Order: sequence, then C-alpha cells, then structure tokens
Amino acid sequence: MDRHPDVSLRRASDFAANLRLICDQRGSISHICRKIQINRQQFNKYLSGKHLPSSANIRIIAEHFGFDPDLMFAPNDEFRALIDGNFFNVFNRLRSEPQVQRFLATVLAAPEPVEQSVIGVYDRYHYSSIYPRKILRASFCIYRGRDLLQHFYVEHFPSHDDPARTAYTFKYHGFVLPIEGRLFTVDFETIQRNELTFGIFSTVQRSAKRFMMGITCGVAATMFRQPFATRMALHYRRPGMLGREDLARTTTLDVHDPAIPREVREYLGDSPDMIMPL
Repeated sequence: MDRHPDVSLRRASDFAANLRLICDQRGSISHICRKIQINRQQFNKYLSGKHLPSSANIRIIAEHFGFDPDLMFAPNDEFRALIDGNFFNVFNRLRSEPQVQRFLATVLAAPEPVEQSVIGVYDRYHYSSIYPRKILRASFCIYRGRDLLQHFYVEHFPSHDDPARTAYTFKYHGFVLPIEGRLFTVDFETIQRNELTFGIFSTVQRSAKRFMMGITCGVAATMFRQPFATRMALHYRRPGMLGREDLARTTTLDVHDPAIPREVREYLGDSPDMIMPL
C-alpha cells in the first residue's frame, strides 16, 4: 500500500471501479473467482474498494482480463474509454488462437527500449475526409497491453452551424506492431463499429520535438464514409494515458492554422486532395 492514505484510497477506488466494469462485461463473478483461484469473499472486498489486492493478486487479475497491471489503476473514465466497444473481447479471442500466439512470439516481441520510446500521448494529424480543407487533430495514445503494444484514439468533428458543439465522435482501438524500425497499426472504430483502419509510421527526429510520419487507409461499411488513404503525422506530447485535457484539443483545424507544427504541415502538404477513394 502507498504511504499516503489519500493516495492509497484513490488507488483502491480506481482499481475497484475498473474491476467492477470489466466484471460486468465478463459474466459470473463466481466463474471469474474459480478461474483465477481467488476467494469470492476476498474478491468482493476488492470490488467494494475496501481492500487493495496484493501485488501478486493484482497481476493475476490483470492477466486474466488481458491488461497490464498498471492499467487497472487508471482513472475510471479513461479506463472505460479504453474498453469501450468490447474491443478487448475481440482481441482476447484472437490471442487464444495458436497461429496468433506463434506470430506474437516470433514477430511482435519488441525490445523494451523500443516500446518505451513510442509509449505515450500524441496529437494525430491528417486531412479530414469529412470536412474539406480541414486538418483533423485527434488524440492518440500508445500503451503497453498484456503481450504487445496497443493504441486508442478519439476524433471529434465540430458542428458546421456551431463550432463549439461536437457533431461527430469516433473512437478507435487497436494493435501497434514494431517491426524493423517501423510501426504498423490496425484498429477498429468502436462507436459505429463499421470501420477497419491500417497504418504504417516511421520515426522522424529533426529537433527536440518527436514526430512519426506515415500513411493510413480505412475501409468502412457505409456509403457515407468512403474508403480512403492519406498521409498521417503523429506528434508526441507526453507520457501516460489520454486525459480530459487531451480530448479538449481534439478538433478540426484550418490547413494554415499556426497550432499545427511546421513539420506536420510540410509533410501533409498544401492540398487536401491527398485523401483518395480506394
């Protein structure tokens, strides 16, 4: 437990709220307790926030649900966003397949320095496929999952009639695969649940600011969101997970907005017709 009582209580409260959330999605508490071999009465204390599990039990619980133990202590609103759309259930089923396990073991085991160099919060820039001559700035986060890197990002599109109001919100969850000096990404949109997106990025370090430049393509099962491919830029902001201050930055910007880093504008170019239907 932490030395400071307030910190300990907050950690226990966050852990309990997050544990309740994922248990609600996974069915019977009794079944979970049998699987992880933790006494039901003790588990109920974890759920209530009255007790924080030992380090060993925290790891057992986190691994059962497919999380890094540190994620279990994220603020509940951030944790809820991460598992929104039952995303983890899909990937946990994939990970149980022998072919996927062999692939992860042989290809995706990134060295620790590689992981630490890319984990954190980014601004994600590309030309908008919805609003002409606008650049979308999304909030993007890379974090450590159970056995590989994962990512989460949010897009907000303001209303044409009232720019202070959000007209559309999209949330994406997926994998990050560091292979041969490149980052490959694949993710699902979890609100409309109809789009699959792929990306490839390479790191660019021209100054103290850190950028990753690449391309992305998306395919949606709707005529209103055509398939597209476009240049993409990630601008590193800080370590950690997405918070409210990051989501507040998520919007569309004029192509010449000075808030867009110079390196990003140079890479994306001046013409929004880089988004091309596939």
